[in-house]
This record gives sequence, structure tokens and C-alpha cells, in this order.
Amino acid sequence: MPRCFWCSEDPLYMAYHDQEWGTPLRDAQGLFELLLLEGFQAGLSWITVLRKREHYRKVLFGFDPQRLVHLTDAEIEALMLDPGIVRNRLKLNATRRNAAAWLALEDPVKFLWSFVDGVPKVNHFRDRSEVPAITPQAEAMSKALKKAGFTFVGPTICYAFMQASGMVMDHTRDCDRYATLVHGG
Repeated sequence: MPRCFWCSEDPLYMAYHDQEWGTPLRDAQGLFELLLLEGFQAGLSWITVLRKREHYRKVLFGFDPQRLVHLTDAEIEALMLDPGIVRNRLKLNATRRNAAAWLALEDPVKFLWSFVDGVPKVNHFRDRSEVPAITPQAEAMSKALKKAGFTFVGPTICYAFMQASGMVMDHTRDCDRYATLVHGG
């Protein structure tokens, strides 16, 4: 099965590409998890974070913002010793801060999807050379999230989040998922 250029032969990566990436996600918990994971990915490859996702789910209470907002400094220090996650103090502190910002949003799902007017934006890129790293919508999302108190939400992270959550569909035309998502198979 032809896949997007970024997908390696790693079975975990292939399953993520084939079943999740670019599929519209409107579940608040899933969107919060994905936003945090994209922040953890900053400066790293996505496969690194993907391989650690299950452990993140375990140590970050299933990405429950109600619990994460109350992370103590001692819990963050303990997480800094856990080799099963990306041990970055700034990113771990951002988890607590982003949980508080998330909980302050009236309707996080509606807020996030508003950057594409509530409808997935389908791109029809021929190949990798056409896929951008940043778009005006991602810049607007980044600015709005920062204004709302979020961190680790720069425009590149926001665009990766938009791609992963299906707000934009960037499977290229040479990818089998493009036909499935755009034409229904």
C-alpha cells in the first residue's frame, strides 16, 4: 500500500498513518492528548513520541486535564527521571500550564476546529514538495492558543496538530489514504 513520504516501514508508524493521521478527530480528550504530544515532539521526530505514547498515557493520567492541572513540582521532578518519556522540564511544565488553559476554554473542540471553519480542509498535494510546514490557519491557531495561555504551540506544532487531527487532510495524492479519505475508498 503506498503511503505518505514521511511514513517509514515501522509497523507502529504504518498503523498510525493508516488509522489515525489525517482522520478528523472531534473528541476533546483525544485532541488534548494530541496537542500535548505534538508539543513533546518539538525538536524530535514524531516516531520518537509515538513510541512513547502509551507510557505517556500511563504517567500523565490518560492525559486527563483535570488531573494534569494539579501536577505538583515533585511529580514533575519524578517524571524527569522516567526514561519512558521525553524528559524535558519545560515540556513537562507546559503540560500543567496547558491543562489549565484547556480547562479555561469554553468549548475546546469548537475553538480548535474554528481555525478551519469546523470543516476539514482537504489539500490535494501531488507530493512532499507541496506540503507546507506552516499555514496562515496554523499561525492564527498558534497566536490564539498562546493568548489563551498555552505554551509549546508554535505555528509548526499547530500545523502538525492540524494535520494529525484531520483538520487538514495532507495525505498526498500518491498515498492510498488520500483516495480513502477524499473519495471514500
